[in-house]
Amino acid sequence: MRFYRRVHGINQTFLGELLGYDKTYISALELGKRALDDVGSRRRICETLQLPPHVLGITDPADTDHRAMLQFGESTVRLAEIARQSGHASEAVAELWPLVARLEARIDDGHTERDVLYLLARARVGLGVALGNVLPEERLATAAHWTAKSLNIAEYFQEPGMTSYALRMHGNELRKANLRGAAVQRLCRAAATAPNDTARAAVLPLLARAAGALRNGRLFDRVMRETDDLLSRVDHTSLFNPFSLHEIRLRGLVSTGRTDVAMRLVEQSPAPTTVVAPQWRVIELITVAHVQLLADDRGGAAESLDSAIREAATQRLPHQLQRIMRTAGARLPAQHAAASQSLEQIRSEMAA
Repeated sequence: MRFYRRVHGINQTFLGELLGYDKTYISALELGKRALDDVGSRRRICETLQLPPHVLGITDPADTDHRAMLQFGESTVRLAEIARQSGHASEAVAELWPLVARLEARIDDGHTERDVLYLLARARVGLGVALGNVLPEERLATAAHWTAKSLNIAEYFQEPGMTSYALRMHGNELRKANLRGAAVQRLCRAAATAPNDTARAAVLPLLARAAGALRNGRLFDRVMRETDDLLSRVDHTSLFNPFSLHEIRLRGLVSTGRTDVAMRLVEQSPAPTTVVAPQWRVIELITVAHVQLLADDRGGAAESLDSAIREAATQRLPHQLQRIMRTAGARLPAQHAAASQSLEQIRSEMAA
């Protein structure tokens, strides 16, 4: 009942009026001082508040349908995440879009069960992150919009892990949309809210990228030191691993005016392992090409960008193709043209 009131922004008096109870009785129920053992009363409360019966311990056929929907939704979110990390973000969007629409329609009908809200928050985050992979730069604000819609739900739960997760994903999409100051602010909050080293390790690489993009060398260095310290103590993931962190370090060093250090490190990239997401190979190739051009190694840069173009086209990563075009510029016209052609093809397919 307390959770229901928080979601709907109502007080105990109003809830009591809805249910035909006195405010003091509602307070006693919420505090556990009184128990509502009558099944008929529980069912009436569920009908009045449009809650599934299982919330108050009543099982019926409608409850079975509700649980089946939740199980389907959980599976969809997990499979979409696997698809995105394996380089199939378009498929992830196709799976998550109808799920989010279905859950939002249920909320609009007044069904604000805790498990539905929790699933909706995760589905919105997943949809936003997947869109952040498949949309071109000029439309990346759409991805940030969807991740932002998860934050208000996370605040209802008041669970550090959930809050940190939502802030982390939203902050990264803000960075990609070039809202760098806001990105750093969200990611700093995500790191501060993280309940353990594993959750903090998920935030730090993204915070380092945002700090580098903001050209905040002091914050970038501090975060990278902490990240290095956690590498030996936390299990590696598709983001938190030596290969991805090497790319983040190179890009941050260049952004904070230490190109000479980046040039010395460019050839020391660890070999990617199965834990590394496919798109990170593209991201790393573009960053390496940027450093190679700064070192006047046009041949090496052209080779790196050629590989990046092929992979970005295969994985349908328009944002990375735009990065390739910026990196190639006028110095590598062939690579600029090839990336532009691949980008236009993806755009025409999206328009269709």
